[in-house]
Amino acid sequence: MTMMEAINRIDTLKPNAFSQEEKIRWLSLLDGTVKKELIDTHGDADGADFEEYGAHTDTSRELLIEHPYCDLYVLWLESRIDYAGGEYAKYNNSISLFNALYEAYGKYYHRTHPPKKSAFAHF
Repeated sequence: MTMMEAINRIDTLKPNAFSQEEKIRWLSLLDGTVKKELIDTHGDADGADFEEYGAHTDTSRELLIEHPYCDLYVLWLESRIDYAGGEYAKYNNSISLFNALYEAYGKYYHRTHPPKKSAFAHF
């Protein structure tokens, strides 16, 4: 899923007044977390690059989470919109859905990517 596809999907599903720049920042937070918590902890992390997204970022750029887990981006944006809008009951629902899918994605990632070898593995 590209950055623009995620933004267009959330704007269609949940019309909102938040700017594209804010949504790009939110997507950057999620991909930064995925890079640090999942990708960088595995041995094949060298192939994935991440530079914080901003106004300079090409919105046709592919985001880090692949199909079938890419709905995480839409759920993440929905939860950010709910929270920023002060709709805390909706936020609790949207972040719960996000957390469940993120946990499933994390388990998938751990199963399919070798862990990084520790410097202490020789002891």
